[in-house]
Amino acid sequence: MDLPSADTPLYNHPLPQIEEWLSQNGGQQDSEDIHCWLIEKPDWRAELCLEVDQINVRYIQDDGPDIQRSFKYSLSRQDLEDAIFAGP
Repeated sequence: MDLPSADTPLYNHPLPQIEEWLSQNGGQQDSEDIHCWLIEKPDWRAELCLEVDQINVRYIQDDGPDIQRSFKYSLSRQDLEDAIFAGP
């Protein structure tokens, strides 16, 4: 599946393309809560939830409080990728 150009706002991506993008970046869809994804990287892990008007990201910290961030779908896919996958 081809994704739109990286500078395209995420709201212009159909849901299957957003899911493909998350999969390509190591995301695993939650089987019970299908709008949420778990992302595990060597240095961090996060739960990402696709809400109605934004993406909510909760970076799960083993040694402190979790860090939560929200991003609007009006941001480009590249901006979201840079912000989310850089980690907490």
